[in-house]
Amino acid sequence: MTTLGDQQLVKRINRSVLLRLLRARPGLSRARLAAESGLTKSTVSLLVRELLEDGWLHEADAAVADGLGRPSIPLQIHAGVRALIGVEIAVETLRVVCVSLLGELLHSEAQPLREHAPRAVCRQVASMVAAAHRHLLAAGLRASGIGVGVPGAVDDATGQVRFAPNLGWRQVSLLPGLVEALAREGIEDVPVQLQNDADAAALGEYEFAGGEGEDPLVFVSCDVGVGAGVVLNDRLFTGAHGMAGEIGHTILQVDGPLCSCGRRGCAEAFLGSRVLGGSADAAPRGAAFLGVLLQNLWVTFEPRAIVVGGHSCQAHPQLLRGAIEVVRRYAESAGMQPPVVRGARHGEWAPAVGAAALALHEYLRPLHPDSKARRARAAASALP
Repeated sequence: MTTLGDQQLVKRINRSVLLRLLRARPGLSRARLAAESGLTKSTVSLLVRELLEDGWLHEADAAVADGLGRPSIPLQIHAGVRALIGVEIAVETLRVVCVSLLGELLHSEAQPLREHAPRAVCRQVASMVAAAHRHLLAAGLRASGIGVGVPGAVDDATGQVRFAPNLGWRQVSLLPGLVEALAREGIEDVPVQLQNDADAAALGEYEFAGGEGEDPLVFVSCDVGVGAGVVLNDRLFTGAHGMAGEIGHTILQVDGPLCSCGRRGCAEAFLGSRVLGGSADAAPRGAAFLGVLLQNLWVTFEPRAIVVGGHSCQAHPQLLRGAIEVVRRYAESAGMQPPVVRGARHGEWAPAVGAAALALHEYLRPLHPDSKARRARAAASALP
């Protein structure tokens, strides 16, 4: 016997299929959506009507020939009703953005992080998110989700920040604190998601690329710490316990300089923003080691693109330029075409924009296990 829950899940899956088709190929008609999705025309018509009413889609003003024999009305993702809020909790800075469903940056604010205590961080985040939320309301938009990125490992099974060394956090249950602080600011009905900052930034580059996303994609963040986010087979690769991508503590030089973690020769000891500002030769040396790191990621994942961002790249533009040249030389030595390596589209704002993309990414993939786990945690944390 089919239950109501089954029917709702099937409807949500079908809605996500249509939305993903229109994100990849804007302007498809109802008839074309039916042909591309395999759904019946009546089902597509019903779902499109709901998506139009819910503010996810809008119709073009004029009909065009759709190639199926009669004029039809093109459909597109609607950027004028819904929006997303993204937060980056960095070691020294808080960044909050509002982003359209198409990835357009609508609002941004950055503040120095006043304290590292989790409760204090939650209060400051909630205050900034409330201001961003008021900005959306004034523009006639409503928030469909709030994503938060943190510089540490997030356990998808428990919702905890397992380890954020540069914040001094271990086993911090951050999500309930964020939900509680947001509720005190009057924001109680918007889903909240939590993820590692580099993972979030990878999602932002993937979801807002336009057309078909680059998959696999690796995002490398060079800030106070160094981390990576990996999109593989249309989902984040986070590892067994959320620790995948902690490349800041991979060893690039045996018995190299001391790292904050206690090891020697870690990537962070060459590429962290505090290290790069220490001497005149730090950036050229860092570029060489970043090139080695990117070369290793290339041969490990063979991504369609490697994206590099973070404060270190903004403050030292020669860092990425030098690293790209190092990767090119390695590829030439092996007789291979070098990979695509580019800077982040939104610069230092990439993790915050990516955090905003997190809610959209999960909405469009209702059957992913990690998506279901995060939605369950978000719902549970909002209970009295």
